[in-house]
Amino acid sequence: MLITGFLFFFLLILGVPIAFVLLGASVAYFAMNPMMASIIAQRMASSLESFPLLAVPFFIFAGAAMARGGIAHKLYGLAEGLVGHWRGGLAQVAVMNSLFLGAMSGSSNADAAIEARTIAPIMRERGYSNAFASVVSASSSVVAPIMPPSIGLIVYGLLTNTSIGKLFIGGIIPAFLITISMLITVRIVSKKRGYGAMREKRMPAPEIMTRARTALWALAMPVLLLVGLRGGWFTPTELGAIAAVYALLVGLFIYRGFRIRDVYSMLTESAHTTAGVMLILAAASVFSMILALEQLPQSMLEALLGLTDNKYLLLLIINIALLLLGTVLEGLALLVILAPLLLDVINNLGIDPVHFGIVMVFNTTIGSVTPPVGTVLYTVCSITKCSIEEFTVEFLPFFLALVLVLLALVFIPPLVTFLPNLLF
Repeated sequence: MLITGFLFFFLLILGVPIAFVLLGASVAYFAMNPMMASIIAQRMASSLESFPLLAVPFFIFAGAAMARGGIAHKLYGLAEGLVGHWRGGLAQVAVMNSLFLGAMSGSSNADAAIEARTIAPIMRERGYSNAFASVVSASSSVVAPIMPPSIGLIVYGLLTNTSIGKLFIGGIIPAFLITISMLITVRIVSKKRGYGAMREKRMPAPEIMTRARTALWALAMPVLLLVGLRGGWFTPTELGAIAAVYALLVGLFIYRGFRIRDVYSMLTESAHTTAGVMLILAAASVFSMILALEQLPQSMLEALLGLTDNKYLLLLIINIALLLLGTVLEGLALLVILAPLLLDVINNLGIDPVHFGIVMVFNTTIGSVTPPVGTVLYTVCSITKCSIEEFTVEFLPFFLALVLVLLALVFIPPLVTFLPNLLF
């Protein structure tokens, strides 16, 4: 196990993709026992024989169709009508737009890329600094993996055998809290910088309603999700298929954001993304078996319980550790490696796995925006050409706001569990 651990951290330091880090360490472990070598392929294959996993490619394709289908433009118009009159109006629009897009894509990287390409250039033209525009694009995208349908929540649900439907519903209130915290932060920073509103007065209600009607087909997606899951009409996996078909039809025939010939490239893009996620999950299943064989979860449980038996204090310790790890490890990697390990800990303390799942996904998503190893950070900065140093300085107040929301979710579980308990 010592060689396996050394190889694991060595490959991480080299920057090897997480799937190959897990596979490399697993091969080294089973090489010590040739009789068990065949387990690797068997375990990888069997881990993917899961009906709920079908939701992943469906939602990924739905997100791609929503991004290309002209939906982002319709949502931008609605967001501009709602908050364009606030101080820092264009940045407020970016935050509100992320909430809408998050209900379509479920991916912070996709959300941030759309914002960085569409709204950030306009913000620079209106006098906002490039660093501020970049930070708003990245920070507001944190809501996407919390707002259903979320790929991160699906992965957590599969890894811990937690109801994906409850996780989806549990993310709704936290998503709105994140959005409100970003709107407030933008307002405070804009006041200090002198960033003004997009218009002097609130947009008339009839015009807002007109824009809402224009974006109605886009806004119907989360409503479809809530009503369908609550009514028991379909499972999260079936919802993924419905969402994919819905996004395709809306993009093709209603908003006409792409044509039939563009569908192939969307399918290719979605297949590449899905393959990456599936490879990580397959590799993680082998690595998790090693951890079980070595009884590492039990050792971790004993160590953590030796610190304190207060579940809230233990949650605080775990979240501080996750925030620190998130600065150097990719969020999905942390989720895949640690979620199965921490499951025994939270079950032993009577912590709701739905509550912990939302907290963990949110925590690891904050890490994706935080230097030095933030995937969303690098996605945005590569598009806006913002330096990491400038981004980091501008990000501090937004980081503080996100951490405050995280602490609220940790210490006030009903913020997460109220809706799932009510609806299920």
